[in-house]
Amino acid sequence: MGEEKAEGENPALPAGRGVSWGTQQEGRGLGRAKCSDPNRKPDSVSPPSQGLSCHLWDGDVLCLPGSVQPSQGPVLVPTRLQTELVLRCRQQTDCDLCVRVTIHLAVHGHWGELAEEGQAGAAAGPGLEKPQNAPLQAHVVLSFHAYPTTRCVLLEVQVPAALAQPGPSVGSLVFDCFKAALGAEVRIWSYTQPRYQKELNLTQVLPALPWLNVSTESDHVRLLVEVSEEQRFGLSLYWSQVHGSPRPWWHRNLTGPQTVILNHTDLLPCLCVQVWPLEPDSVRTSTCPFREDPRALRNLWRAAQPRLLPPDGWRLDAPCSLAAQATLCWQVPDGGLCLPLVPPLTWENITVNEAQKFPLLKGHPNLCVQVSSGEKLQLQECLWADSLGPLKDDVLLVETRDPHNTSLCALEPTGCTPLPSRAATRAARVGEHLLEDVELGQCLQLWDDDLGALWACPMDKYIHRHWALVWLGCLLLAAALFLLLLLLLHKDPVKGWLRLLKLDFRFGAGGRRALLLYSPDDAGFEHLVGALASALCPLPLRVAVDLWSRRELSAQGPLAWFHAQRRRTLQEGGVVVLLFSPGAVALCHEWLQDGAAQPATHGPQDAFAASLSCVLPDFLQGRAPGRYLGACFEGLLQPDAVPGLFRTVPVYSLPSQLPDFLGALQGPRAPLSGRLADRVRQVTRTLQPALDNCIQPPGRGAGWDLGPGTGLE
Repeated sequence: MGEEKAEGENPALPAGRGVSWGTQQEGRGLGRAKCSDPNRKPDSVSPPSQGLSCHLWDGDVLCLPGSVQPSQGPVLVPTRLQTELVLRCRQQTDCDLCVRVTIHLAVHGHWGELAEEGQAGAAAGPGLEKPQNAPLQAHVVLSFHAYPTTRCVLLEVQVPAALAQPGPSVGSLVFDCFKAALGAEVRIWSYTQPRYQKELNLTQVLPALPWLNVSTESDHVRLLVEVSEEQRFGLSLYWSQVHGSPRPWWHRNLTGPQTVILNHTDLLPCLCVQVWPLEPDSVRTSTCPFREDPRALRNLWRAAQPRLLPPDGWRLDAPCSLAAQATLCWQVPDGGLCLPLVPPLTWENITVNEAQKFPLLKGHPNLCVQVSSGEKLQLQECLWADSLGPLKDDVLLVETRDPHNTSLCALEPTGCTPLPSRAATRAARVGEHLLEDVELGQCLQLWDDDLGALWACPMDKYIHRHWALVWLGCLLLAAALFLLLLLLLHKDPVKGWLRLLKLDFRFGAGGRRALLLYSPDDAGFEHLVGALASALCPLPLRVAVDLWSRRELSAQGPLAWFHAQRRRTLQEGGVVVLLFSPGAVALCHEWLQDGAAQPATHGPQDAFAASLSCVLPDFLQGRAPGRYLGACFEGLLQPDAVPGLFRTVPVYSLPSQLPDFLGALQGPRAPLSGRLADRVRQVTRTLQPALDNCIQPPGRGAGWDLGPGTGLE
């Protein structure tokens, strides 16, 4: 049985659960009664006829709201829910967090609806009590859900007839209380049985770990668990998953207080912390503090990787769930933009770590996957390049069908050129031949449906090789005339030219491809980079640097130009060289610390920031060794100042380590050993004057701050 408490008493909150009841009426104060567990010893009670009563049923009940039913006369219904967090302590250091729920009640309906029934009862016998004089009774259900716990309790409430009048409120009912965990999301419902109206509901997120402090210092994140020195607790780091079970990452049993240090590159939106005392049946409390952290979202996209699943599927691998859309594009061989295939194809919503199907009949090395989030393109990967080889000199034909006509156009950087056409484009000049190739089945059909099709047609057979031979002959004739002129003027320059021709014949025309990336700190450093690039060309190396491609860089934009050059260099077995300077180190630090993907305030350094977005995923995913080299110039920067992330590849100090640097550039199969000393002397003679002019004496000019804490480990 429940029990009532007379007005004016203020007992201490019990260790178990209980119910308290209060009423309010015009001209009267607030009366309070308390109904506890049946096992508790009753306190003094006032006569039931002089106050309100309630009773908490023993045990939980089924949570079955049922359908709404019409009421006959006045009924008692809940009108508002309130919650309060309290601690229920069995001992001074043994406390549980509880949610105290207050239910405000009101009377709906009028006694007049039962007037005739009341008169009939009075006529039947004077001993029957009229309905207007009988107390109003209700069964109130309170439902509580906090994963993985769901509870429903039943409260029997009785209101004296004098208080059972329609109005905004006749009192409040307090349930004390539901046990919950820090950081949990709780949902509370209340309704009557039978149900006369829509159930009340309330959702509340409890405070998350007030004794867990997350702070960011330099390139580290500190998790400070503030508990007593003798408190033993478990600490777990895991990745929460929308679909499937959480993925554990790190677990320790510790004695507090403790500080756990994380690298900023470890942050992910789904990285969560779970803490619990090392006691039997203890409640585990979890929080995910990095859901809205911009650095965590950038790390997630850098870790995301599209993968091909033969024969016609693919999957976006990522440690966390994310909202993304994907489509296909056509990559032209000259390194320009990837041409979108929307329409005829469309953007599709994808789920990470789940297999997706391409709407294709066959794959092609020029087909690439683009993944975007909102309006921003995040990833682009040519998935078939590894299995089907490098990009081909093919043109993509888009066939459009309707009930009355079928048309073909060639997808080019300027748009989709109709075939046949008089336009002055590459595909239009051979448009008739391409249409014949489609009819004869010499083109590869990549996609087909009722609205159209995609065809990949080879263009190499239309290249006029005899014109290339004519041009080559003209160039050789011009070179011979130039050498003859030099021979007439002076013999020494001729010897140098002949030596270069001999070296080119020995090592092969062109040599290995090398892409130089640098930060243009000032005009002197740009001159130093240009001198190094010029000195490397006779090795022989095919050197690519933005100093020599200003027009292409301006037309395509820094990001597209660097992305195309990097892909071409790595596909041809070349090497990407990162030339570190104080400005480059500062930009790397800002990129990894403050997360400015392309800082708008650096001016010329925007190009180097764009190159970082191309090469950084290779370093984060361990693909840089063997494909990247680093270098810095003595007097400007020490190798130890280079961020630790980039020291996973060799970093050479120039010019003292020039022999090793040249050997790494040439590759393991280059026959350089016999001429190494001569090459080193030639490069040093070209490089040293530019380096001397670039070095400023101490105290002159604005420098970059490379003090303690700048390095990224």
